[in-house]
Amino acid sequence: MPTTVTMPRLSDTMEAGTVIKWHVKEGDTVASGDVLADVETDKATMEMQTYDDGVVAKLLIGAGDRVAIGTPIAVIAVDGEDASSASGANPAAASSAPAAPAPAETPVVVTGTVVMPSAHADNGARARISPVARRMAEELGVDINSLRGSGPGGRVIKRDIESAAARTSGGTAPASMMPVVAASAPAAAPSLPVVAGPGAREVAVSGMRQTIARRLVESKSTIPHYQVSMRFNMDPLLELRKMLNAQLEPQGVKLSVNDFIVRSCALAMAQHPYFNASWAGDRIIIHGEVNVGVAVSLPAERGGGLVVAVIRNADQKGLRQISLDTRALAEKARTRGLGPEDMMGATFTISNLGMYGVDNFTAIINPPNSAILACGAAVERPVVRGGQLCVGTELDATLSLDHRVIDGAMAAEYLTTVRHNLENPATLLV
Repeated sequence: MPTTVTMPRLSDTMEAGTVIKWHVKEGDTVASGDVLADVETDKATMEMQTYDDGVVAKLLIGAGDRVAIGTPIAVIAVDGEDASSASGANPAAASSAPAAPAPAETPVVVTGTVVMPSAHADNGARARISPVARRMAEELGVDINSLRGSGPGGRVIKRDIESAAARTSGGTAPASMMPVVAASAPAAAPSLPVVAGPGAREVAVSGMRQTIARRLVESKSTIPHYQVSMRFNMDPLLELRKMLNAQLEPQGVKLSVNDFIVRSCALAMAQHPYFNASWAGDRIIIHGEVNVGVAVSLPAERGGGLVVAVIRNADQKGLRQISLDTRALAEKARTRGLGPEDMMGATFTISNLGMYGVDNFTAIINPPNSAILACGAAVERPVVRGGQLCVGTELDATLSLDHRVIDGAMAAEYLTTVRHNLENPATLLV
């Protein structure tokens, strides 16, 4: 019997997935463990593997299609079955085990518009248009066949109908066509619809970008942010790093400045436990493990966006192990995609833009963390040391903090500990 491949749950909060790229085509022979496709979840783009040996009989959805968990997406002919006959089998009946019922369809928020899974097309095929957009198109007399959708997988959404109606009328869309904000999203101040000008183009919002937008709006809307900055003398650390890298080069180890920062922050978290804590409404939870999240940017070919890779028990790891863990997770994120176990459990986050030449910036807290450290580049500048003007290398770091958990004096004490560690880097070796 052929095996039906369904959209798997690849993260703890995933409700639907988008096939970014198929790595196989119909007629290809596959073995257990082979990668069938790259799937974008709400957190990252990840590899989807097959657990059966056989021949790809049918690909049921195309690249760019977004479907709910449990939806059949491919058919694999197994046990010597003819692929051509298997491709015509009923996917639901072809499954080697009864398929789990698909979860209730959940609205997807695309730039403030509630988009439900598409309704039936006029020609009987599955239409790439949300029910809200279809109803609005009928009311306003917009020809949906003339539109190019900007939603996931090219779906026509409410925003497309608004833009088409505005172009037809020669003006802006009426107030009744303002975006509807999903109940799960924080309320935003009303604003005028965006009207695309000459030469403008629209880019579909990926599932990951939707999740980033939702979480960051939630963070800024619900967490009382404030910032505390401090400047570190990096000359002793850079000198020690140069010496260590020369000694470790034969072993293929190269320590980065960020490795020292991770180690320093982890040791300071163990010393200042409220930096390893989360707000829980009527109580503060101080975590037992010191898990430092490191922000990793993804290349455009993997959908772009940002993920947080977690260095677990970072206070118990030396610089070499932190360096190996960070590099392995960053490589995995940019090539194969991180698994849920690689992204869960961070208790503090570090965002470093120093490698891009950024001097300083502020970052938004990654819930349920209570703090995030934004690090700029180590820059040579005029400094006064020992009463003398000289050239020194300094780094600006800014903490964004949850004022419900951490007060200003606590932040100053934590940064003082981090600075002591970095300016006396031998303390990070033991």
